Amino acid sequence: MSDVKLSVIYYSSTGTISALAKEIAEAAEKAGAEVRLRKAAELAPQAAIDSNEAWAANVEATKDVAEATADDVVWADAVIFGSPTRYGNIASQLKQFIDTLGPQWAQGQLADKVYSGFASSATQHGGQESTLLALSNTFYHFGGIIVPPGYTDGSKFVDGNPYGTSHVDAQGNNPVDDTSRKAAQVQAERVVRVARALKPGASL
Repeated sequence: MSDVKLSVIYYSSTGTISALAKEIAEAAEKAGAEVRLRKAAELAPQAAIDSNEAWAANVEATKDVAEATADDVVWADAVIFGSPTRYGNIASQLKQFIDTLGPQWAQGQLADKVYSGFASSATQHGGQESTLLALSNTFYHFGGIIVPPGYTDGSKFVDGNPYGTSHVDAQGNNPVDDTSRKAAQVQAERVVRVARALKPGASL
């Protein structure tokens, strides 16, 4: 039985964040964590989804991924949230889920967990860092322990983002590549390692 419980909770429209979430989940499992992969509920109207081929395809491809619930956060020792960038901020679908966690927050059930984040944008300077920092604002309010990847692995000097995994998808023309997959793996492994070290009697 795993000693670390990790939830990977994300929103993805056209599939980039879905791909990163899957990579993070698989890497965390390899690192010994018990993982729940969950998606935030879609809020957009069907007409909007149908108007974008990649969006519709991702909805179909992830139809078997369970929607996130408050229990997925309460259950976990660590939570990694993922979102595409929306005007330099997180997507409304993920924010809506986070905003439902008020009762759990009020009871102190979200505190003292490890939190981290990942993001994507269409352009190179499209708000990835500000999106990840916006997620961190939430973690502060939770009383969480924020664990970024930092420059803790040589590969981080290649992807260049110490705040969290991120990817530039160039409006769908740049699929998730080996650099972003490696970043996801490094982040997942570090989150699991720190969460494990925080357990009673453990050491980093």
